[in-house]
Amino acid sequence: MNPSPTGGGTGASAKKRTRSYASAKIRTAVLTQFGNVRKAAETLTPEHLAGPTRLGDWTVRELLAHLSMALGAVDRSLALPEPSKAEVAALDWPFATAVNAEGIADRSRSLALDHPDLPALLARTEERFVANLEATADARPLPVGAGAMSFADYLVTRTVELVVHTDDLNDAVPGLDVPFDRQALAACTRLLADALAVKAPGASTEVRIPPFAVVQCVEGPRHTRGTPPNVVETDPLTWIRLATGRTRWSVAIDDALVRASGERADLTAILPIMA
Repeated sequence: MNPSPTGGGTGASAKKRTRSYASAKIRTAVLTQFGNVRKAAETLTPEHLAGPTRLGDWTVRELLAHLSMALGAVDRSLALPEPSKAEVAALDWPFATAVNAEGIADRSRSLALDHPDLPALLARTEERFVANLEATADARPLPVGAGAMSFADYLVTRTVELVVHTDDLNDAVPGLDVPFDRQALAACTRLLADALAVKAPGASTEVRIPPFAVVQCVEGPRHTRGTPPNVVETDPLTWIRLATGRTRWSVAIDDALVRASGERADLTAILPIMA
């Protein structure tokens, strides 16, 4: 995934807004969500794997290879020289992935070609990840595309990769219905909501994504009490699809998936956060 061309968060602004995540829950959430994908992959036929996805020319096979690569990135980063300290936070990541988008797509395709047995690839990736969880401290800096990031923060970014692409997989294979781990869905929702507040700082609009997140954003008059004059409310999956360009704002409004009131409640110009 890469941020939209209009994305403009910075490390400094992101760090001011960084929320804390319970490390133990994030570790379990990432492992659980990847396990859900791995189990689902075992049920797919060659016809399923060759089928299209909503990600341009990616097939289901390439999407699954990308999911393996997204988690395998932890293993690859740990094999590199350790940075002296973490310099960026999880909230910097959504705004720093665009430069790597083409290379990531190429590597996903190559991985899919090199590993015809995708369930076996996913199982090996999971096994290495479990070993890394047991051996790596939260504060251990990792060299990643966004910069040096703590292991704990990088795992939060993995919830976004896994949840967003699990939704892509469910869309590509009707009836598959890979479940979403609640903690993974919550972390993904919160990180992308906080990224919205970084991209469009302000306090004139309140964005509610129950039961996981509430953020204020957009420049304009600040409310101090009572119901704010501009309110947006939607569910977690609709928000994630909006934030990553899977759903357009106008479509979500027309389909009654978003409730928006107030003159500053139209987020068309701000979305997507990542695409």
